[in-house]
Amino acid sequence: MGAADIVPGVSGGTVALVLGIYERLIRNVHTGAQSLKSLITADIKGFGTTIRQVEWVWLLSLLAGILAAVAALSSVIERLLNDQPVRMAALFFGLVVGSLTVAWRLIRSVGPIEIGTVIAVAIALFLVLGLRSDTAVAEDAAEVVTKSWWIFFLSGAVAICAMILPGISGSFILVMLGMYTEVLGAVNDRDLVALAATAAGCVVGLALFSTVLNWALEQHHDLVMSAMVGLMLGSLRVLWPWPYGTKTTELAAPSGDVVVPILLAIAGCVLVIGVEIAATRKTRRSLAH
Repeated sequence: MGAADIVPGVSGGTVALVLGIYERLIRNVHTGAQSLKSLITADIKGFGTTIRQVEWVWLLSLLAGILAAVAALSSVIERLLNDQPVRMAALFFGLVVGSLTVAWRLIRSVGPIEIGTVIAVAIALFLVLGLRSDTAVAEDAAEVVTKSWWIFFLSGAVAICAMILPGISGSFILVMLGMYTEVLGAVNDRDLVALAATAAGCVVGLALFSTVLNWALEQHHDLVMSAMVGLMLGSLRVLWPWPYGTKTTELAAPSGDVVVPILLAIAGCVLVIGVEIAATRKTRRSLAH
């Protein structure tokens, strides 16, 4: 999940969905939000009850893995995306296409409403992503803080929601909001007010969004999963290899380096489907015994 969040067109939510842990993740985050609410309202009994319901070992191990991946792989992936933009985009394109087939099977009952939701969400995200042609800021862009604290708060709340949704990374949301360099500037300048506002926005956004998402998954599972598939499908605009990989949302016909990217895309797709088939067979054998 950590490695996925580094790529503009991929998110940790996509990986969680493919691995079958998405609903478990949202449920734990929602329970954690409830315990935080109880603590703030001085409901000590409620806090004690809800805090024990969180799968802390599982959640903290997942968080540790995400942070470890970001620390270990971010420079490698970013260098490859810069040196081999077309080929890397093609690989991730294939991985997401393979993930789509896995996510589609999570919809328990497919009907006209589910299909319509997939198409509508995919088109909406496709158009939204096209509002900005580049997915990164200019190398000479100044990393300074110029915005008010409340803008950092709102940006944090929006970006953290994107990080747990399949299809788009939180960093790309910050780029679209024009806040990427602002946040980096806050980090570089140790601007505690801006950083605290961003962190508070992340906490509030995650708490509110996880509550809504948990309810939606329980009450309208297939509709939510259909929307997830639509998000993944729409995000393929960022991962289309030509003309410049994930550096732009512009689209062009395949040209120049074509054969290797196509092979990488196929390999990525086959890899995801193969892993899913192997996991399914292993689960069935375990249940049989």
